[in-house]
Amino acid sequence: MSTTATMTHPADPDALARSVAAAVAAHPAVARLDGGVFGAVATYLPGRRLVGVRIGQGDEPVEIAVVLHLQSPIPAVVRSLRREVAALCAAAGHPVAAVDVTVSDVDVPAAEVGPQAAEGELPAQDTTDPRPVPRATVAPTSPPTPRPATGP
Repeated sequence: MSTTATMTHPADPDALARSVAAAVAAHPAVARLDGGVFGAVATYLPGRRLVGVRIGQGDEPVEIAVVLHLQSPIPAVVRSLRREVAALCAAAGHPVAAVDVTVSDVDVPAAEVGPQAAEGELPAQDTTDPRPVPRATVAPTSPPTPRPATGP
């Protein structure tokens, strides 16, 4: 009688990246996935780039970058995302030592910002305030270089 040993195969990194992206995007506090600084947080899949998730190899961490809704305390959301991603990776056979979360931005509802900012316009200047609006001035950083005299 022969027995076959079951080997644990590490998870397919591409499939794991798609699963992590779906789980993170489904979190109620996440507005969207983001590439982080310079778009560096991404997984390159056949024919496309999955922005916002990078599955580390070996001892490298799993990295996610997100834009959050401004509704919950950011540290609590980051802890929740770390737990969720670590559990998902462990269940897929890819246990991770760390999950790095980058909060690239927060999404503020238009009602809190005001209608002008929501439409991309600058708010109008308050004309009832008699104080003048200060103007920025730029001081030269070094004195001008004297030119040689041209004589007759």
